[in-house]
Amino acid sequence: MSSFKHLRGAAALVLALALGGCFQPLYSESTNPGLVADLRAVEVAPIKDRIGHYLGDDLISRLNGTGETPPPKYRLEVTVALTSQTPTIESQINAADAATQIGKAQFRLIKNDNGAVVYQSDATAAAVYDRSLDGFANMRAGRDAEIRIARALADEIAIRVAAALGAANAAPSESVAPSAKIVAPGAKIVAPAAKS
Repeated sequence: MSSFKHLRGAAALVLALALGGCFQPLYSESTNPGLVADLRAVEVAPIKDRIGHYLGDDLISRLNGTGETPPPKYRLEVTVALTSQTPTIESQINAADAATQIGKAQFRLIKNDNGAVVYQSDATAAAVYDRSLDGFANMRAGRDAEIRIARALADEIAIRVAAALGAANAAPSESVAPSAKIVAPGAKIVAPAAKS
């Protein structure tokens, strides 16, 4: 029994070491230096509503946290909708004691020089907050939930945009197959036009 445990542990170690070479942190030194420059060259179009303001600021920070503004090569267009749900009602006060806000964003990355859609997808995030009889406390808690949703959506969108740009900029020798695509839940990758 003891040798089986050692064998299983050794197999897990070998698997972990082998898979460790398959991943690269998003903000590490890149083997694809064009990716960092392309991320900085993404212009975030204005997004409507208060949550759009939070989301836009978070996206700008995640894509280009340097403060530099290189000429934009891409435009990121985002629409976001926010809904609230109050699943339970407190019987003693006849009011909801908690609420869930759900943010759904649709986004697309457009190449500025030819207007081609490079990548489009959607992302969803939710945040739960406690409600009370105090109206101001409810408003403040709801706004904090919006800020948390905006951060989560910005993280998801920035990661997907980075992955799409990384795949588009990958050297031919790095790609697994010419037809390989990044597929995320709800993602739609637009195929590039055939070269003539």
